[in-house]
Amino acid sequence: MSNNRREFLKNIALGSGAVAATSLMSATSPAAKEEVKYIRKSAERVPAMKFNMCGYAAPKLDKVRVGFVGIGDRGIGAVERMTYIEGVEITAICDTRQAALDGAQAKLVKAGLPKAKEFTGSDTAFKDLCESGLVDLVYTATPWEWHVPVGLAAMNGGAHTAIEVSTAKTMDECWEMVETSERTRKHCVILENCCYDFFELLTLNMVRQGAFGDLIHGEGAYIHDLDYWHFNKPKDDKPGGDGAYDKLWRLHENTRKANVYPTHGLGPICQAMDINRGDRLDYLTAMMSDDFTLERRIKELAPDRPDLKQFLGKEMRGNMDMQMIRTVKGRTIMIQHDISSPRPYSRIHMLSGTKCFAQKWPLQHIAFGHNVADEAKMKELQEKYQPEIVRRVGEMAKQVGGHGGMDFMMDWRLIDCLRNGLPMDMDVYDAAAWSCITPLSEWSIANGSKPIDIPDFTRGAWKTNKPIDITLNGGGTTGVRNLKDADSKGQLNVH
Repeated sequence: MSNNRREFLKNIALGSGAVAATSLMSATSPAAKEEVKYIRKSAERVPAMKFNMCGYAAPKLDKVRVGFVGIGDRGIGAVERMTYIEGVEITAICDTRQAALDGAQAKLVKAGLPKAKEFTGSDTAFKDLCESGLVDLVYTATPWEWHVPVGLAAMNGGAHTAIEVSTAKTMDECWEMVETSERTRKHCVILENCCYDFFELLTLNMVRQGAFGDLIHGEGAYIHDLDYWHFNKPKDDKPGGDGAYDKLWRLHENTRKANVYPTHGLGPICQAMDINRGDRLDYLTAMMSDDFTLERRIKELAPDRPDLKQFLGKEMRGNMDMQMIRTVKGRTIMIQHDISSPRPYSRIHMLSGTKCFAQKWPLQHIAFGHNVADEAKMKELQEKYQPEIVRRVGEMAKQVGGHGGMDFMMDWRLIDCLRNGLPMDMDVYDAAAWSCITPLSEWSIANGSKPIDIPDFTRGAWKTNKPIDITLNGGGTTGVRNLKDADSKGQLNVH
């Protein structure tokens, strides 16, 4: 935050805005403010850069040996998707549940691939996997508390790592990821699949081709009623994908008054705005509603659910939280998060520029003025601005699946970059900048929506870092296997 803006806010607090500020702050628990005061101190830490990982091309890997840690709903899907990607050898799998490992092995056998070495027996069995020398890439889909420990173990063990969202929970974890990636020169990729959805890729290419003019504002969200997943009783004998969170881990996460899941909405906007590569996130302010549903549901179900009684009397997160973010170049971003209100799913993706406007959810709209494009114009835009990755693997991605194909395109691009020695589309600075919204929103919410600076994880390199290359230059050579008729529409050849 600039000195001028700090002085301006200080003067408001001392002047005519003092009454309003005092009223607002009086609604905030002193205990809550005390509990999160360490966040600001951690956010202000600026370690020296050891090596710039943005644009870094690691040595090529003809074969990518992949180890999976966490074979739950997301992990089992990732194992299956990777069986379709040429040049991948799934050499290791890790989970605390034998049933989950059995499920992963079944996927490998079905694909005609060798079984992987299993690592289990404790919560930290992943350390043995990371130190085994069997893997080039550790793919992490565990509960959130294990994301960073697994990622750090992978990089320190000599492997690249790809980590499900949100990647980190604390500011210290964000910085630890950055410092470890720089020191080891191992990629730390945030697995933000929404950056590879078809409409997000289309609008990103339109931005790159100048169709939007100058971007002004973006909005993103994760609005998803997770009542079923939060409260459905897990089945320990089912190998992932049972529609419940093991040991109710995500319900535990929602005792935190923060945006605990910001990256689905934020990631695609940051890519469109070249955040960390020409612009950066400057500061945010956050606000959260009260909780109108979670505590009520817990009280309703707890008499018949002994596992829920641990939550009785605990304050849960509010239904809706919002963050307003300003970038250094003067753009604005709004992010929303609500997982406990009975409302339709919406993962808002909105971009507003000086020439064009686009919005997704509930419908896809593109406009160049007051009126949205009709069906014929939309088809014309899709044909003109379809990005290369969609031309090459989009139809195959739809066949493999994973949120309509975006999961497969994300995994395929990750492997293709490693095999061709290309920089990552999403690097450790993105993982840190997108994930740090969680602790920073927690601080702002606890302090009456006060603004808080967002660290520059690139430490000035954002001014010269080049935007990600969405043309597939130097890559696009990785094939797909075990998929029938995948090349019928001009896609990559199938072997």
